[in-house]
Amino acid sequence: MGLKYKPDFDRARTYWEAFWNHEIIDRPVVCVTSPLNGVPPKPAMPYMSGYEGDYLNALTQYEDWAATHYFGGESIPFCDLSFGPDQFTAFLGAELEIAETRVTSWIKPFVTDWESVPVKLDTSPGSRWNQMLEFMRVGAQFSQGKFLLGMLDLHSNMDCLNAMRGPENLCMDLIYHGDQVERVLNEVRSLYAPVYESLSQAGQMQRGTIGWSPLYCADKSAVIQCDFICLISPKHARRFVIPAIAEEASFLDHCVYHYDGLNALVHLDDILSIPDIDVIQWVPGDGRPRTPEWIDLLKKIQKAKKGLWLYDWKIEEIKKFYKELRPEGVCFQVEASSPQEAEELLDWLKINT
Repeated sequence: MGLKYKPDFDRARTYWEAFWNHEIIDRPVVCVTSPLNGVPPKPAMPYMSGYEGDYLNALTQYEDWAATHYFGGESIPFCDLSFGPDQFTAFLGAELEIAETRVTSWIKPFVTDWESVPVKLDTSPGSRWNQMLEFMRVGAQFSQGKFLLGMLDLHSNMDCLNAMRGPENLCMDLIYHGDQVERVLNEVRSLYAPVYESLSQAGQMQRGTIGWSPLYCADKSAVIQCDFICLISPKHARRFVIPAIAEEASFLDHCVYHYDGLNALVHLDDILSIPDIDVIQWVPGDGRPRTPEWIDLLKKIQKAKKGLWLYDWKIEEIKKFYKELRPEGVCFQVEASSPQEAEELLDWLKINT
């Protein structure tokens, strides 16, 4: 099965299969992109494009960008559909507020009493849930044979409750109303699988899944996370967050955990102990040293038999620090200035693996 903008898709799939098995063929997985030679690059599709219902315009803008770029190594063209970070909560009927700059969205906290919180998908006409399903269906037809659609960045589990209640109130509720929070959390957790399956069906993801990350899987995969975890103690995380994350990971065939922020590191051992998490993406946070400066932490993650998605290394940093890490289960995501520079990196890795 080929793709218009990734003619060697079948070859790339063999590398991804080895990646998920913590094996290598002749080098680690590399998602390297660049502008095509002699073709003025078109701008990327802006984040949250299509939220107003202009689905075909958003998809066309993505294709225009893809048509002017080279997808080297295991990089696979995919369109990242999104209504923003709190879209999962919006699917339950919460009102989604869009920033004037259109670079993010949020839910204005609305829960005042956990005893009266309805947790179900809003299937009414014009709901954000139905809009996204339609976006996926239109995208599946438009992208057929050309590129893939990305599985959504869901921000489910406690991130959903955080959007409903607000972080300060939710933190206090864990102390004083833990049983009520846990009841609602369990209802939210029960929706992860049906939401995923409905999106997968609408987006015709039988071709394989790829998230908002570049990591492709022939089976059922996604990026999972809980940004709220950085605000709570290990004791509360072990009650409210870790079981939810483990449940999502066990539902998927393969998954990446998006590990965001220094304050979340207190939970690292608990996250690494979840057997069904395959890969960690360590994100130090704004103003912090980039991941090439966290080699000891990356080694600890590898020692726990987890893979690494390294998204912020430059080509020269890959060559400098490459042998500090084991190549199995490593995915480098990097931009090159040209197809020639991309291929030179791939050749270098083959020689040095």
